[in-house]
Amino acid sequence: MSVTPDGTSDLTRRTLLRRAAAAGLLATPAAGLLSACVGGGEDEPTDQAEGEKSATNPLGVDGKAPLEIYIFNGGLGTKYATDVHVPSYKKSFPEAEVKFNQAEEMATVLQPRFTSNEPPDMVNNAGSKLMDQGALVQAGQVQDLTELFDAPSLDIPGKTVKDTLVPGTIEQGSFNGKPYVLNYAFTVFGLWYSDKLFQTNGWAPPKTWSEFTALLDKAKAAGKTGYAYAGANAAYYQYLVILTTAAKIGGPDVLKNIDNLEDGAWTAEPVKQAAQMWGEIGAKYMNKAHLGLQHTEVQLQQNQDKVVFYPSGSWLENEQAKDTPAGFNYAVVPVPSATSSDKLPQTAIYAAAGEMYFVAAKGKNPRGGMEYLRHMLSKEGAKGFTQLTKVLTVVQGATEGLTISPGLTSSEAMLKAAGSDYFAYRWDTWYKKMDDECRAATNELMFNGGDANKFVTRMQKVADDVKKDPSIEKFKR
Repeated sequence: MSVTPDGTSDLTRRTLLRRAAAAGLLATPAAGLLSACVGGGEDEPTDQAEGEKSATNPLGVDGKAPLEIYIFNGGLGTKYATDVHVPSYKKSFPEAEVKFNQAEEMATVLQPRFTSNEPPDMVNNAGSKLMDQGALVQAGQVQDLTELFDAPSLDIPGKTVKDTLVPGTIEQGSFNGKPYVLNYAFTVFGLWYSDKLFQTNGWAPPKTWSEFTALLDKAKAAGKTGYAYAGANAAYYQYLVILTTAAKIGGPDVLKNIDNLEDGAWTAEPVKQAAQMWGEIGAKYMNKAHLGLQHTEVQLQQNQDKVVFYPSGSWLENEQAKDTPAGFNYAVVPVPSATSSDKLPQTAIYAAAGEMYFVAAKGKNPRGGMEYLRHMLSKEGAKGFTQLTKVLTVVQGATEGLTISPGLTSSEAMLKAAGSDYFAYRWDTWYKKMDDECRAATNELMFNGGDANKFVTRMQKVADDVKKDPSIEKFKR
C-alpha cells in the first residue's frame, strides 16, 4: 500500500491565547489565561523592516536590517547555522547584522519574549522543552510562509523553493491548509544498532516480531539490555515506535484518525495490539533503571555495547559523535513486522520532515527571517547541513557528491527500501496536552507494568478532552 508523508516528528509545546479570543474562538476567561502563555492580541507591529523586491531579492528584504535567530542546541548542534547558513545570508546582505543565539530549552528562553510581543525573527523550535507550536499559530505569532515557498530557489535555476522540496514537506508544516513551519531535516526513524556488534556476534537484523524477540533473548543471555530508551525525556521515541507498529498492523489511516481526533481512534484494535506487544518488550527486556535517565546517558550505554537496540531518529549518529568508538558503525533497521497480516510491509517506516523552523510574525524583520530560510533551502545550504549533521534535509538531490557516514548510509538505504511506504503523524505538534500525556502513559506501559487497555483508554480520554475543549483550535489533515 502506498503512503505519502503527511505527519510530523517530535516534540513538546505550551498553551494558547488572546487573538483567538478576539476572533471569537476562545471564551473570555480562557483568553486571559492563554495570553499569559504566548502573547498575541490586537497589537500589530508597525516598524517591520522591508526593502525593494527584485530578481535577486524576491522577498523584499531590507539589506541593512538586523536579523535575530535562535537555534536549538541539541543533537544537530549549531555549527550548521554559524558555519553555513549565517555566512550564506551575510554574503547576500553584507551590511546586515545577524545576531545568532542558541538555547537548549526553547520555551524557557523564548516564551517570555513571545508573550511580550518582542520575539526574535527566526526560531528553530525543537528539543524536549520547545514551545507549543499550535498555540503560537493560533495566537497569530507565526508568519505565513506561502511567499517563501513561491519565491525562486537561491541556487537552483528555473525552480521555485517549493519545487525543490521532498513531497509532503509543505503540508507537514501546514495548519489547516496554511504553511507556517519549515520542517527542514528529513528524518527516518527506526531501531538503531552497532553494525560491528552484529557482525561480531553473527546476528542478523530482525524483520519479523519472532526474529526480534529471539534476538533480544540472545542479547539477554549475553548480559546485554536488548532494547532501551530513556524515560526521563525520550518517551516520545517510544510512543513513536508503538504507533509505527499500529500503522503497520492497520494501515496509515490509524494515525490519520488520531490526528483528526476521530472517536475511538486510540482504542482501535491496531493501537491496542501494538501497545500490548511493546508492553511485553518493556516487561521482559528493558532495564527499569533507564526510567530516570536522560537520552544521552542511555545512548552512551549503547556506544559501550551494553544496549543492543535504541529507537531514535537519524540525528542519533551526530548527537553521539564524540562518544562513539571507532568502528562502532551506526546502522538502522525498520520496526519489525507485527503479524503476517499487517497492512503495510516490513520495509515501511516512519519518515518525515522534522526539526521545526518558523518566522515570527511580530518580529522586527520577518522578511529577513523568510530569506534566511530560503538560504537554508538552497542546495549548498542543504549540503552543508548534511555534511555537518549527518542528517538529510528536505531539499532534493542535496547529497549528490557527498561522502556520507555509516548511519546516514544505512538511513538512506532504509528509506530507499521503503519506497512510498512511509508515514507520519502530527497530533504531537498540534496538541501539547496529548503529547505530555502520551509520554507519561508510555513510561507507565514500558517501565511500570502498565497494560495496553490502560494505555489506550488513558490516551482516548485526553484526546476526547482536547476535542471537547473550545479553547484549543483543532487541526485536520
